[in-house]
Amino acid sequence: MVYKMLVLNIDGTLLQDNGRINKMTREAIEFAQSKDIKVILATAKNFPAAKRVAKSLKIDNHIVAHQGGYIAKELNKPVYVNRIHENLTKELTTFLESFSCQIKLVHEKFSLGNKVKLPDNILAKVVFQRANRFSYSEQYVDQLSEKLLENPVSPPKIEAVFETSADLSDAKKAIEEMYDEVVCIETENRRLDIVAAGVSKLDGVKYLCNQHFIKREEVVAIGAGMDDLPLVQWAGLGVAMGNAPYAVRAAADWNTRTNNDNGFAYMVKEHFRKQYKLEFLRKINVLK
Repeated sequence: MVYKMLVLNIDGTLLQDNGRINKMTREAIEFAQSKDIKVILATAKNFPAAKRVAKSLKIDNHIVAHQGGYIAKELNKPVYVNRIHENLTKELTTFLESFSCQIKLVHEKFSLGNKVKLPDNILAKVVFQRANRFSYSEQYVDQLSEKLLENPVSPPKIEAVFETSADLSDAKKAIEEMYDEVVCIETENRRLDIVAAGVSKLDGVKYLCNQHFIKREEVVAIGAGMDDLPLVQWAGLGVAMGNAPYAVRAAADWNTRTNNDNGFAYMVKEHFRKQYKLEFLRKINVLK
């Protein structure tokens, strides 16, 4: 099979646990792009944070950010946006405030969160790799629902990091029963991402595939989190990082090494070294 698109998660795939990008990862991206393969980032991160990673890796394609709720090459020029309505955002925020959790309304230009006392090990996961304060405003207030009365927000995504797994399960079940307008995506470290109905990384990638006339079987998707599972299952070649949860590794077509052991670079060189440049394959009529 000749692959035309390589879809990548950021956290746990491109980034090591220390938040850095290994030299071998950069070389692997360059190698894939030298074969004319379209490299797409599909992430739960906000768009500016994902864009910084893309620039660092010299990737100049559309980014599927906010779990698929915001797709763009440049800020203010999205090709797809699906937001949670401001009235529904108020209702969800008020409901989530009944739990002990960190709530963040994640807009493409800013985030707005509540000040909350969480255990240090959870709080570290919440604020790890915060966006650059000069390019992306992050504000925290005592009562988020009150702030929304003055300044309504319609974000592509709401994040909630819970103190306990039981609270997460209860909140997720209640939201799914009360609202058809949103879906809940459970990730790692007791975090729940809430997005508009019809939004997911998979739907975002499908949208870009349609735009570029790329078939499912021509897509390689590499993931490391539970939110990557549908994409890994759908892709022509679904790859799980060695640090991915068991469910993702079990569903993948191929398992690679961990993010700290250059698993992404290893996979790219194993699967793409024998593939010719797409431009060359078109010249010899192997591809249309």
